Amino acid sequence: MTKIEFNTLVLRQASSLRSYALHFTHDADDANDLVQDTMLKAITYYNKFKEGTNLKGWLYTIMKNTFINNYRRFVKMSTFVTKSDEISSPNLVFSSTKNQGESKFVMDDIKRALDRLPEDYYVPFTMYFEGHKYHEIADHLIIPIGTVKTRIHVARKLLKKSLKAYDNGVKKPIYAEEF
Repeated sequence: MTKIEFNTLVLRQASSLRSYALHFTHDADDANDLVQDTMLKAITYYNKFKEGTNLKGWLYTIMKNTFINNYRRFVKMSTFVTKSDEISSPNLVFSSTKNQGESKFVMDDIKRALDRLPEDYYVPFTMYFEGHKYHEIADHLIIPIGTVKTRIHVARKLLKKSLKAYDNGVKKPIYAEEF
């Protein structure tokens, strides 16, 4: 079979290729593009076609593979490119670089949150944070160990509430001892 005969046979399949392409794309313009890509590949790789093989099936296979490859490429590119003009707040962390200035702001906010804690919560929390054991804190403040644990817990809750802006929305794992 000559290349001209092959091209003629491929061009005769255009209408059935178009309806098959609509099955994939659900859009007339995209279907036409897919048909055009399929026909171009078929004509380009005409020497790969074995005479006596089902031409329509061969073209359908080329179309299906072309569609799948284009879709994968689109999905891959969509994950890298943000399509909106504005970046959402949770994604701002990924769009900028970290520097010393940001760390200073974070530390200032932590210090401010700690300074806002009532002294009854501040002292046990800072002692615990510095590495003291519950019983050492209880002995130092002359209060029951249960009160120390409660005050540290409340201090954590208050700090968490004050520093909510830094919560990146990532769910923390729940451990058995937290129940």
